[in-house]
Amino acid sequence: MRAAVLKEHGEPLEVEDVDNPEASPDGAVIEMEACGICRSDWHGWQGDWDWLGIQPQKGQILGHEPAGRVIAVGENVTRFSEGDHVAVPFNLGDGTCIECRTGHGNTCENVMPLGFVEAVPGAFAEEMHVPAADQNLVHLPDGVSSVDMAGLGCRFMTAFHGLAHRADVGAGDWVAIHGCGGVGLSAVHIANALGANVIAVDLIGEKLEKAKDLGASETVNAGDVEDVPGEVQAIADGGASVSVDALGIATTCQNSVLSLGRRGQHIQIGLTTQDEQGMVSLPTDAMTMQEIEFIGSLGMPPTRYDEIFRMVATGKLNPSAVVSETVGLDDVSDKLEAMTDFDTVGIPVIDAF
Repeated sequence: MRAAVLKEHGEPLEVEDVDNPEASPDGAVIEMEACGICRSDWHGWQGDWDWLGIQPQKGQILGHEPAGRVIAVGENVTRFSEGDHVAVPFNLGDGTCIECRTGHGNTCENVMPLGFVEAVPGAFAEEMHVPAADQNLVHLPDGVSSVDMAGLGCRFMTAFHGLAHRADVGAGDWVAIHGCGGVGLSAVHIANALGANVIAVDLIGEKLEKAKDLGASETVNAGDVEDVPGEVQAIADGGASVSVDALGIATTCQNSVLSLGRRGQHIQIGLTTQDEQGMVSLPTDAMTMQEIEFIGSLGMPPTRYDEIFRMVATGKLNPSAVVSETVGLDDVSDKLEAMTDFDTVGIPVIDAF
């Protein structure tokens, strides 16, 4: 089968023929119909996250936002069959630890980040294998497109979990989203659907216009103002109730915290780059005095995807609105290169393998 394989960090992926995967006793093989190209793929391609122990090595197949059809299942799989239309979360659980058994598979004690470690080759390929399929696969509703659902593997569901489960977003609350890439734009759309007033922050006007289309009440161009937190505080009349760092650099993290009002909640979704290597300084005294919460949010438990699907069914959410374009497997390297200069808007999705 064809797959886009990492040969050197920062160098174009090579599309080559590799062996087709076989289903393990507890696993399933998925034929790809769509896979998003995510900024996390860019991090892996760059060689980031060695400080987390998940730096992809040479020979790795990247890709972690897949949707497709089950074409083979192992003898121990009971919930899925050949032909099922499925999505696959990026943070695969083993299905046996206490986190998985209590519905928190996104924080599995033995989490396997899809496409970032040798044990789980990714979805920039015609087929991929999913271990612990009963734990990790998600049935997609009838009639939905794999392209429209590709973001559910990472960006859309990550934003949903952060805002709907980890934060306390109430009707009319001001929610600031710092960084309007794929996950940030998803967060704008979701926060709006949850009834919040959304302030979108970015450096690029095109992304801020897209944020308005997705429901942002206000926008702040960080390149045009000297004090981003001050602008957010002024718009929100004293500070946002919830603020999200959807990018993961020191500036957006700090701006997000400083944008909050008293008893505000900062949600950290973006993971850091080589510049920060997981460490960002924060205004801890101000956070203490104002009782500001710093909350981490990783992926989303597979057991809660139905919440998204119910909102999609009633028209409150539309994951396809964040999809910007479809491309072929041979175009992946160009899209990763474009992300170096933040030159993508929304979610590019592979639909030709």
